Order: sequence, then C-alpha cells, then structure tokens
Amino acid sequence: MRIAVYRAGGVGGYFGGRLAQAGADVHFIARGAQLQALRQNGLTVRSVKGDFHVQVPATDDPADVGRCDFVLFCVKAFDTDAAAAGLGPLIGDDTAILSLQNGVENEEKLARAVGGAHVMGGAAFIFAQIAAPGVILHSGGPTSITFGELDGRASPRAQRLLACCEQAGVAAELSASIKTVLWGKLAFICAQAGMTAAVRLPIGDIRTVDAAWAAFKHLVAEVCAVAEADGSAVPQAARERALALAQAAEPGSFSSLHDDLVAGRSNPLRSRREGRAEVGSGTAGEGR
Repeated sequence: MRIAVYRAGGVGGYFGGRLAQAGADVHFIARGAQLQALRQNGLTVRSVKGDFHVQVPATDDPADVGRCDFVLFCVKAFDTDAAAAGLGPLIGDDTAILSLQNGVENEEKLARAVGGAHVMGGAAFIFAQIAAPGVILHSGGPTSITFGELDGRASPRAQRLLACCEQAGVAAELSASIKTVLWGKLAFICAQAGMTAAVRLPIGDIRTVDAAWAAFKHLVAEVCAVAEADGSAVPQAARERALALAQAAEPGSFSSLHDDLVAGRSNPLRSRREGRAEVGSGTAGEGR
C-alpha cells in the first residue's frame, strides 16, 4: 500500500512511522527543518508504546511521490485550502485523502479542491508533538484513529486501510458516522485547548479543581449543543468519551493552543508569512 503523509508533525509522523515500520510504502511530505532532518537522519519516535526509528522518503513536492492509495492529510486547519491545492499529483482514480485534522469543516474544503469521492473523514486520538526536527515525542492518549467514508459506507478502500492499521499495531476503528465522531472530538478540543490556554495550567490541575472541571464539562456540553443544532447530534457515549480523554491525559499535558500562545505564536498565519519557525506542539487528542 502506497501512502503519502502530508506533513510529518505529531500525528502524521507517529502514524506514518508506524505504518512504515510495518512495511507500507510511506512517503512524508514535509518542509523546513523537519524535512531536512527526515532526509538526513530518518524519523525517530520516542513513544510510551516503545521507541522506534524508520527511514522514510521525504520531500516537499508531491510530484516526487506520485499517485498513492491513501494520503494522510495532517495539516493545521488554517492551512487546509493552501495544502489541498497541492494534492493533485498524489491522486489516482481511487485515492482517498484521509483528513486527520481538528474541526468539522476540513472535509468540505478538501471536497471542493479534489472532489468528494476522494475524501474520507478521520480523527486521531493521541498526544504527540515534534520534540526536535526529525523527532516525534508520543506521550500518551488512546493512540488510535477513527475514520470512515463521508456517506457511511464500509467501502473496500476503507477496509483495506483498516487492515493495514491492524497489521501495523495501530488501534483503528471504521465509523459509519464520521461527522458525529468529529463533533465529539471537537467538543474535547474546545474544552482542553480553551481551558489550558485560558488559565495557563495543565489538564491535571483543571480536573482536580471542582469549578474548573465544571467549566470543562460545560464547554463539552456547549459544543455538543452546537453539533445538534447543525444536525449532527453527539450521543451520550461520545460526550463521555471526551471527558474520559481529559481524565486519561497526563497530568502535565497542555494544548497546542496554549503552547502557541506562551511562545508568542498567537497568530500562526502571520508568523508563517513572516518566516518564523514553528517547531513544536501537535497534540492530537487534539491533533496536528
């Protein structure tokens, strides 16, 4: 199976590395210091599930890779439109672009760029980030992905990817209602990112203070109310999973929003225009 990983941050680096370790034909599309390190030294993953190192081809030009069976699309949401414009060389007749991003609108943006038939939705549940160029730090989380076709079909290509993940030892689930999954994850992200960034404290402190934990749960409930108004009601089990994710996170965990703010990256679009480096977080229970 030929797989392109579009950006090798915490999410793409970890899951792409695991798939490569299991024998998939993986290609990283990266940039800057990360690209240079991947070319020179390969990818190193320091993981709570066991460290590993893989040599994976890396480039900044999708044309160097060519057509793939799957593209793991792991860019920040604000980069979706720009990155989607470069996907053309990777796409064959049945190529699936699997978004592993935060939010509930990325799949629509991708569909406008490449056609809806090529797009799958997905959610990554993992805490991982770039520790240094070419090095991914995986510190915890469920370490799983859930994905599915936008129309809910258990398509042959979705089943092939599920089998590939299982072969790589990656916990994966095929969903018939991926939009609901995305809303459930967004509920967690809004609470986790919003709280850790607003109060500048890790999740362990937030969940042990009654008032702070009540605010966290209120944020989850508010996002679920928005989802229901949008026509994607989030079941109680998904709401409970969002709270369970917060309870299971390492006590010292922050969000990438917190990290961006304290590092002075409050406007990531502007910082990229000005050329400032952004090596750092990509936590993906809220994932990059």
